[in-house]
Amino acid sequence: MNELLMIPGPVEFEPAVLQAMATKTPSHISPDFIEVFGHSLERLREVFLTKEGQPFVVAGSGTLAMEMAAANLIEPGDKVLLVDTGYFSHRFASICERYGARVTQVGAKLGDVPSLQEVERSLAGAKYKLLLATHVDTSTGVLVDVASLGGLAHRYGALSVVDGVCATGGEEFRQEEWGIDICLTASQKALGVPPGLAILMVTPLALDLFRKRRTPVGNYYADFTNWLPIMEAYEARKASYFGTPPVNLIYALGESLDEILGQGMEARFQRHRIISGAFKAAMTALGLKQVPALEVAAHTMSAIYYPEEVGKELLGEIRERGVVVAGGLHPQIKERYFRVGHMGGISGSQILATVGAIEGALQASGYRLELGAGLVAAQKVLKGL
Repeated sequence: MNELLMIPGPVEFEPAVLQAMATKTPSHISPDFIEVFGHSLERLREVFLTKEGQPFVVAGSGTLAMEMAAANLIEPGDKVLLVDTGYFSHRFASICERYGARVTQVGAKLGDVPSLQEVERSLAGAKYKLLLATHVDTSTGVLVDVASLGGLAHRYGALSVVDGVCATGGEEFRQEEWGIDICLTASQKALGVPPGLAILMVTPLALDLFRKRRTPVGNYYADFTNWLPIMEAYEARKASYFGTPPVNLIYALGESLDEILGQGMEARFQRHRIISGAFKAAMTALGLKQVPALEVAAHTMSAIYYPEEVGKELLGEIRERGVVVAGGLHPQIKERYFRVGHMGGISGSQILATVGAIEGALQASGYRLELGAGLVAAQKVLKGL
């Protein structure tokens, strides 16, 4: 069966992206590859909406991107304030602690975010070097208002770092306007490229802080010192070498960036809002509750509680109907909910296929519902596409 992949990454990929992955692999110093890589680095600024940011594209996962931010900016004893919204916020805290940071977390009840007033009180209470936030935590589907964090951090002398792994390319993000110093992400989610690329956009202010370090970076592979000359060379259309780049993935990134920027970022943001709204309207019509509070629910994914009479066996029933969704991840509620990704190039018809599979699976699991109610609710919202 050709299953529809509707997890929060990897996502379904556009045919042109998959075709680029299947291209015969050329040398990483071939003129064609140099042009594709250089052009992709330039176009990433358009996705992050920044003119001055320095892009880094390195072979690795989103966790490597988190580690690169921490390794290059943190020195032992530095104070870091972290906005806690779930599993991946905790991971970021652990990474920072590995480099000697003293991490303070400001959180809220599961499924919510701390208020800006709470974050500001914490910033005012001590001298922090960094303010970290996860734009969308993949474990809870919670969306953080990062638009306000850049200016808030700078007001108290800190730099802002945003984990955009489950957000970049889907959620509204304006790095330069919002004053975010580093945004990091990975290829396999809203950017629509198979797993394997760690991506960062770093402002001159953050690079200046990096250059003023008193101690060497404690991670050889993650060190900006090794990667910055490579990025600058390829953007100048010159070959350079530190580690062999993932050539086919970068070809795929080039194709996906053409697709994303062909839509335009404003249209891209709006499309994700509509797709998300359609899916969430369907779940509400079926009587299912979400993990995040409505006002802080992400647009790239949804986290949905099982009905009381149904458990994780629902995942198998959904899969029997040709759609793959993800189980829970957050340790506190892992067995009580499931997750659906709806980012990248997901279409309205794929949303309807997913809703139909969930309806059928719920019915087969003994849950009483009005069959078709979710589909009707989703279709009403999808008229806005």
